[in-house]
Amino acid sequence: MIRGEGFRDNNHDIRHAPPTRRTRQVMIEFGHGTHVGLRRLRNEDTYYADASLGLFLVADGMGGHQHGEVASAMVRDTVVDLVTRGHSLVEAVQGAGERLLAHARESREMLPMGTTIAALRVTGDGYEVAWVGDSRIYRWKAELQQISHDHSLVQALVESGQLDAAQASKHPQRNVLTQALGVTAAEQLHIGMARGRLEAGMAFVLCTDGLTESINDAAIARTVARTDLASQECVDQLLLGALDGGGDDNITVVMLRYT
Repeated sequence: MIRGEGFRDNNHDIRHAPPTRRTRQVMIEFGHGTHVGLRRLRNEDTYYADASLGLFLVADGMGGHQHGEVASAMVRDTVVDLVTRGHSLVEAVQGAGERLLAHARESREMLPMGTTIAALRVTGDGYEVAWVGDSRIYRWKAELQQISHDHSLVQALVESGQLDAAQASKHPQRNVLTQALGVTAAEQLHIGMARGRLEAGMAFVLCTDGLTESINDAAIARTVARTDLASQECVDQLLLGALDGGGDDNITVVMLRYT
């Protein structure tokens, strides 16, 4: 489905974005793609990329029996709608979570219906990011830095000093989330957020855990650092790397560069 200059895809195909859009004095080049992976029959990931709105996001649905697909799509569409109507990114994510909870109550679904989200909004020469769950946001500025913080059991154990990063990457409960839209009650939801100023040469990668479970940060950094590749080519390389690394889950990546 294509919405104006925005794109999303729940299939294994890679859809290509228009190469650039100008936001004031900043030129945005972006690419995006999603793949069902090698072990799953259904793609519960989704994404949105719209440089004219300045909004980019990925979401990783969960629940099974199509519940994950419904949850991620509902959150995506709600965030897009609220941002379009002038709400801040955090307000949009909060509203999307409330709508998903209400939908589950109204439909009396017995199975859980939840999703992660990692979103970026560009306004003028600044940006803001917001996230819930373990979908990630990386920033490239001479080196790769994860600017989101996983809402997961193993991340909580790392922060408390009970695990180190190497142990966390192999922990059997590394996919257990402590926060998810549609699962966490509205009054207990903690939306991660950060803001910053755009600079020439800066890049961002938004991805679901299907990427980070299959390739490490060093491999992501090597790809993002390749200025001989367009953003879409970088995304394609990351998707292929994740498939080569096992492709055990749905994989979704959005990448942006600023020049």
